[in-house]
Amino acid sequence: MGQPLNPIEETVLSEKLRLYAPPMLIPKLLPPKFCWYSGKTTKFKKYPSVRSSSKDCLQAAYQSKRSPEYKADYCNEGESEALPYVQTLREIPKEELAAKVVMVRFDGAILLKEEINRSSQSVSNAIFTIKYICEAGGKVILVSNWRKKFNSKLLDTESAADTLSSLLQHKVVVLQCISSTVPLKMEVLNKADIFLLENLSDFKEEVANCLNFAEVLSSGVDIFVNDSFSLSHKILASTVAVARFCSAHVVGFHSEESLDQLRKAADANRKPYIAIVGGGNLYDKAAALHFLASKCDGLVFIGMMSFQILHALGYSVPSSLIEPKAHKAAEDIIHFAHDRNIPILYPKDFWCVNDHRPNQMEVLPAHGIMHGWSPVDLGPRSLDEINSLLIKCKKIIWIGPLKFKLSSTCVDGVSKLAQILGELSKQTCDVTVVGNMACKAIMMESSSLLDCNMIESASVVWEFFKGRKLPGIMALDRAYPFEIDWSSVYNDPAQPLVVDIGSGNGLFLLGMARRRKDLNFLGLEINKKLVRRCLDSVHQSSIWNGHFISTNATTTFRSIVSSYPGELVLVSIQCPNPDFNNPEHRWRMLQRSLVEAVTDLLAQDGKVFLQSDVEEVAVRMKELFLKYGKGRFTLSGDRSNTKIDKEAWLKENPFRVRSDWEQHVLDRGAPMYRLMLSKSPNAE
Repeated sequence: MGQPLNPIEETVLSEKLRLYAPPMLIPKLLPPKFCWYSGKTTKFKKYPSVRSSSKDCLQAAYQSKRSPEYKADYCNEGESEALPYVQTLREIPKEELAAKVVMVRFDGAILLKEEINRSSQSVSNAIFTIKYICEAGGKVILVSNWRKKFNSKLLDTESAADTLSSLLQHKVVVLQCISSTVPLKMEVLNKADIFLLENLSDFKEEVANCLNFAEVLSSGVDIFVNDSFSLSHKILASTVAVARFCSAHVVGFHSEESLDQLRKAADANRKPYIAIVGGGNLYDKAAALHFLASKCDGLVFIGMMSFQILHALGYSVPSSLIEPKAHKAAEDIIHFAHDRNIPILYPKDFWCVNDHRPNQMEVLPAHGIMHGWSPVDLGPRSLDEINSLLIKCKKIIWIGPLKFKLSSTCVDGVSKLAQILGELSKQTCDVTVVGNMACKAIMMESSSLLDCNMIESASVVWEFFKGRKLPGIMALDRAYPFEIDWSSVYNDPAQPLVVDIGSGNGLFLLGMARRRKDLNFLGLEINKKLVRRCLDSVHQSSIWNGHFISTNATTTFRSIVSSYPGELVLVSIQCPNPDFNNPEHRWRMLQRSLVEAVTDLLAQDGKVFLQSDVEEVAVRMKELFLKYGKGRFTLSGDRSNTKIDKEAWLKENPFRVRSDWEQHVLDRGAPMYRLMLSKSPNAE
């Protein structure tokens, strides 16, 4: 007697004994009702949810829920197009980092600057990212860009390595492999635990996001960690292209904390919520200001932008303070705020300096700055009005510097504003401070440091508020934002699991669920409407071993399936849509990261079923699994006693349950290209 069959082989063999039965039809679908279906819920894992709206370029409105449970089955609100949830270094078990080569893209402006404040949360998190990997037994390759403006002592890569060695209290060895024609030899990594690559500022391929350069950069690397949040809005080879050549791409502790703060900044769940806006370039930031005006209960302008608001309101403003092209944009902001019935507060007075006598300063009304005088700081009346408004707030964001064209050491509007916010943060007010200058001012108030949320990179926040995607974040592995309560999804969550990636209208999965009550079935589908309909059908048919989730399985498969308590015994990928107009993305759904996730999570002797009506798509899927499956997959058509043709394609669907597209293809007399792969521990 041979070994007992696993559930999937048993299915294949038992179906051979039956006459072919047409796929079971799904009951007529009812229109989805959001509150009607209550049988299956998921819980928040860490963050509140994000919703995208088609009415605005961003509209990342955070929805506060009355209950800690939320029906993510019906609408996957956990992922905004502009700021998706991503995998973090924290989520990788330490044992999986052992003996791995991990590239950390760190922020040189944080770890290489001349005077480092070790009490800064950004510095401590950035250091922790590197030490965490080392303590887990991983080899760390550090990569970044730096200039002398960071640190006058940074003469070359060796001096940067010395600076990092002192900071990390761990020897950092220079690794010259980017400009070298000799490929990196893995035995070199045995000489130390932390290495530093050459300065990326010396390579034009970095800003060109060159794929060949990124491939060299990531040579021998297993895991990529992006811990340079300040560059998230830029397209660079070391943050975007490099992710294509590593098996996992995650954020480090510094970037994770910054992303958390960014989500909090966009969250308008506490009212009143006031935005304090400094800096200039109103025209360029108009979209971001509209976003703030749509979320907040008032805008307070304190920097150069305040003069554009004054000018748009009809006040006399010196021509030297007027920003070209900003007038119409300022009027639009004022009208938008008026329509929402929220106030716009602008300075009523300024400290001004005499252009010809720099030591002469006076407080002048905002609408009466005389010729020959220039504003340098907020006046006392303005600060009093700001204080009176903010004292009633539950949430405040300060973004942009309080500075003008001239600066003076004699004024202290920044420190006074920091004191106001510091005191409010100690009470019940949620304060977020954005930008280097604002963060430094808050850090001067050491007693309030821990009470404020701080994001040092204002550029990233402005880009996010404009509704633009952050390329450095979009390139990373996604994380499903909810913790799934499997016991409420399935009657028996310990049963073996079958996952259909790209489940469409669920015809295949629902038919399988009806036939095999001893297995649980999960459909992962990016189309929310189809998922809603499938869940309706599950509910109407009282199927308690079938479930569907709206998600991008390419990026969230590992996050979702790794939490399932039972074994994963089968993964099917059927008829992914080929994009022949864009060869770079022709098989977008099946990528290396997904293949490796399936390989890692699939049980021994588990199966992967692949099929397509386009032969080259099927061939490509097979090649990707054989290439990136870590040598664990073999063709298993002969093991299941299923007939194969001379090209090694399965002649029949071994499950005798067809998807709607497969049925459509066969009805028109066209062929399907199918194959079954089996995972084996002895196939190395």
